[in-house]
Amino acid sequence: MLNIVLHQPEIPQNTGNIGRTCVATGAALHLIEPLGFSLGEKQLKRAGMDYWEKLDVRRYINFADFLEKNPALSENKGVRLWMATTKAKHVYSDVQIGPDDYIMFGKESAGIPEEILVEYEETCIRIPMLDQIRSLNLSNSVAVVLYEALRQNRFPGLLQTGELHRLNWKS
Repeated sequence: MLNIVLHQPEIPQNTGNIGRTCVATGAALHLIEPLGFSLGEKQLKRAGMDYWEKLDVRRYINFADFLEKNPALSENKGVRLWMATTKAKHVYSDVQIGPDDYIMFGKESAGIPEEILVEYEETCIRIPMLDQIRSLNLSNSVAVVLYEALRQNRFPGLLQTGELHRLNWKS
């Protein structure tokens, strides 16, 4: 299962949208505190719709707590922690993201702290964009990178055929 990690997210609507995307893709959502909102906030629930109860969400008091509670990241078991940042050398589509990897995104106003990034230089990835743009919306960035990771892993469990609600396909 892929893992989305949000480091100190600030905007409940973004986290709600990301939670909904995680439910739709079978990804777990890891939230590293402090959060800029309460998990009971109306905006969070509205953005996540009625999917929030189905979400595999885990909370941590800080980055060290996250690392401690996810030992696969430090046990050399092939599980990697990718850092999504505009400062990265590697483009997200040029790396191979494994089916159990973690992809971390920083808070909306500042990204992932550089004190963390310097320890993960080889797994820092970025989404290409014009120089004049500081960053994309957090929930959009998560969707872009998560769906690329799913594509690389052949969309495990997600390729069922869609059906119409009231009518049937002609073929």
